Amino acid sequence: MPDTQETVAFTSMAEGTREDYELLERLEARFAAGTADRVLAQLRALDGSLSGYQVDRLEHSLQCATRAHRDGASEELVVAALLHDIGDLLSPYNHSELAAAVLRPYVSEQTYRIVRHHGLFQSYYYAHHIGGDRHARDAYRGHPWYQDAVDFCHRWDQPSFDPDYQSLPLEFFEPMVRRIFARAPFSQAGRAERP
Repeated sequence: MPDTQETVAFTSMAEGTREDYELLERLEARFAAGTADRVLAQLRALDGSLSGYQVDRLEHSLQCATRAHRDGASEELVVAALLHDIGDLLSPYNHSELAAAVLRPYVSEQTYRIVRHHGLFQSYYYAHHIGGDRHARDAYRGHPWYQDAVDFCHRWDQPSFDPDYQSLPLEFFEPMVRRIFARAPFSQAGRAERP
């Protein structure tokens, strides 16, 4: 329930005043400060999700992030590896796009593109078994992030379904998540949608 002490006077946005919008900016900044907590809660919700694999999505995410960390990846890429599947619960058929949208204001364009397209790039490992095109990722060949997306899937994502892998606990990654989501958001201006 919204705080009735702090509300705008308008009922239509066109009627808003400078004071109304300054208030909303302050309240949005306060709310945005809790983004890391909400993201971590969404990640924890992956515990026990999506049956059929030998590990659940939370363990898969921890394995992926652990592999990235042990491979010397930047903190931004480690967090991206941890969060790359957080869209699974709400949007299983385009989870990559949802995860990328959550990360986008806080990560580089390259990291955003890797996460956004990892589902397609991951299909290289299975699409041919179910009637798909395992080479669909080749439509992006030549993009500056192409090889990074190939490497993300090959080195960290596709091998992270191992029930015997010793992944680091979520508590190890929490400070990293908090630092990434504490960044000032990158400007969204001029970020036209590209493939």
